[in-house]
Amino acid sequence: MPTSSPVPESDIEAMVHALLIASRLLVAVSARSLAAVEETLTLPQFRMLVALENRGPLSLSRLAEELGVQPSTAMRMIDRLAAAGVVARGASEVDRRTSVISLTDTGRRTVEEVTERRKGELTGIVAAMPAGQRRGLIEALQAFTEAGGEPSGEPSGGRGERRRVAGW
Repeated sequence: MPTSSPVPESDIEAMVHALLIASRLLVAVSARSLAAVEETLTLPQFRMLVALENRGPLSLSRLAEELGVQPSTAMRMIDRLAAAGVVARGASEVDRRTSVISLTDTGRRTVEEVTERRKGELTGIVAAMPAGQRRGLIEALQAFTEAGGEPSGEPSGGRGERRRVAGW
């Protein structure tokens, strides 16, 4: 079994620097896409909508865990999003005392529209890259997201279908 040699510290620093700059671009694309569709939503609120789109209805505690926030913070976000009509509260089918949060049709459309705008802007950015570097970007980003534990949208069910994973 081949072993990979350690990456020199200077290479790690260069990668982190490049990722910081790239993340600034990605956040800007996300913010522009969100503002074009729904200017009253914040990126953290949109992130909650995306979590619900990707994971389905979740309890308050599971949603807070998914977002890495305190339940009280998640509850305030849910209150605002419910008032905006993009999420709904309901009772769990397993335990009627537990409420679950789910996307409304309006919330689902918001996620879809923002994601489509982001895809369009990202398509333009990727198209501007040298063609020979695109494959390397795909492989590097797949390894990066796998190392970070993000859902990949990889084929599911053995039929070559991709599970749609919305990004924030």
